[in-house]
Amino acid sequence: MTVTALALTAALTIPAAPITADQLSWMAGYWLDCSGGREAAETWSDPRGSLILGAAITLEDGKVSFEQSRIAPEAADRPDIAYFAGVEGAPPVVFPAIEASGTRVVFQNTANDFPHRVIYERRGDVLHARIEGEVDGQPQAMDWTLQKADLNARCPV
Repeated sequence: MTVTALALTAALTIPAAPITADQLSWMAGYWLDCSGGREAAETWSDPRGSLILGAAITLEDGKVSFEQSRIAPEAADRPDIAYFAGVEGAPPVVFPAIEASGTRVVFQNTANDFPHRVIYERRGDVLHARIEGEVDGQPQAMDWTLQKADLNARCPV
């Protein structure tokens, strides 16, 4: 066996390092999106004991919606994290983390109706959030561009 083949074999057999909450400290803070006539705010705690807590509130067309989220180990016996999204008080949907590098993380649950993927990426003082999936067999996505803001800041009227 050649050295290249041995290296490839070794790389394929080494399990990937778990994705942990500490890798996502860049998400911490208060974030605000004032685009498209809506006000969307997200607040994320810093990682503490493998847990990040999040809350989101959106005002659009006179209606309010909310989400309570957490990023935590998917199971007590495994360090890999997942995104637990509880929309409008519904039981949380679990999206295991499948990728994390630098200031980007991807969570995925293809068994969920919509979305299948939740993606966060930070560039400077901007947090990009995206959900992706399919509706009636057609690809769908929603995007938010959230600016770092002072706690409880509001969009201009």
